Amino acid sequence: MKRLLLILCLFSAAITHGQNAPGRWSAEKANAWYAKEPFLVGSNYAPANAINELEMFQAGSFDPATIDKELAMAERIGMNTMRVFLHDLLWKDSAGFTKRLDQFLSLCAKHKIRPMLVLFDSCWDPFPKLGKQHEPVPGIHNSGWLQSPGAAALTDESQYLRLEAYVKGVVGAFKNDKRILAWDVWNEPDNTNDNSYGKNNKKLEPANKVALVTKLLPRVFQWARSAGATQPLTSGVWIYRTPADWQNPAKWSPMEKIQFENSDIITFHQYSNPTELEKVIPALESFGRPVICTEYMARGVNSKFQTHLPIAKKAKVGMINWGFVAGKTQTFLPWDSWQKPYVNGREPAIWFHEVFKQDGTPVDPAEVAAIKKATGK
Repeated sequence: MKRLLLILCLFSAAITHGQNAPGRWSAEKANAWYAKEPFLVGSNYAPANAINELEMFQAGSFDPATIDKELAMAERIGMNTMRVFLHDLLWKDSAGFTKRLDQFLSLCAKHKIRPMLVLFDSCWDPFPKLGKQHEPVPGIHNSGWLQSPGAAALTDESQYLRLEAYVKGVVGAFKNDKRILAWDVWNEPDNTNDNSYGKNNKKLEPANKVALVTKLLPRVFQWARSAGATQPLTSGVWIYRTPADWQNPAKWSPMEKIQFENSDIITFHQYSNPTELEKVIPALESFGRPVICTEYMARGVNSKFQTHLPIAKKAKVGMINWGFVAGKTQTFLPWDSWQKPYVNGREPAIWFHEVFKQDGTPVDPAEVAAIKKATGK
């Protein structure tokens, strides 16, 4: 009887998971696409000399030489993808940004890397500005990363036409580009950054931020689809749920419902131990679509290359860790640095993220060996 109930529950979940938003790929199309892909392994990538998305791609700070050097490092250890964040403000110089993004994609192709491009992001500083970016705040993890759109644009519906132009413009320019793996339309859309503004935990976010993004996210999916994207679209779930919760739509938040019902492929974040990864993979695979983990690997919470890559490879779940070369993002520092910065001689017991130090040496040679083993390099 218990076995029959389990089968019925999974069948019911599969029917629910099969709901399609307008234009969404069928599960069959998504799986046919994924069958042609290798085991995907890469990093969330920004060059070491860029503090955020704007510094990576603005004309005055775009650095193809550094990107070329670092992507060569990724190629040498077998990485074949990168997750790369864009920003809506870059579209103010649409021609220049398109040219620089094309140049970046050419560098990726040179090193046999097909990136997943992120259009919007709800994490960190809600007040982005074009121009020269500030220097890293000493001792603080990701002290210069920017939300896209910022709070001003998110709360001003008159700016949504500009956001629509950005999405349709950048996706439309590269809609048939085989150098691009996929589009991640919005990173952690319901993240309100409750622990990210220092000891006082200042409430810098719009009070109705989640409601605003919940309303906007389906439109972003449709903008990307109407631009003719031939690559799959996704937005990854990131808040911890038990496997039973993932298989029970009644447990989903309104945002997660939008993400699941609009994504061509299922993506998720997993900063936890290998046992939890082994549990979550079958739950997300029950959706009947390809599954990719777009953030993991935080040594301080027991999320590691050596443990996670073999589990994921067995299930062919792509794995994209946070951080590649240590630099201005300072994401080698733990999350708790927002409450207690690593200054005045205070050092982290272990590096939190990153594969390589800034001098190009591995943080841990055993990790690089694990990546090479997983990628067949």
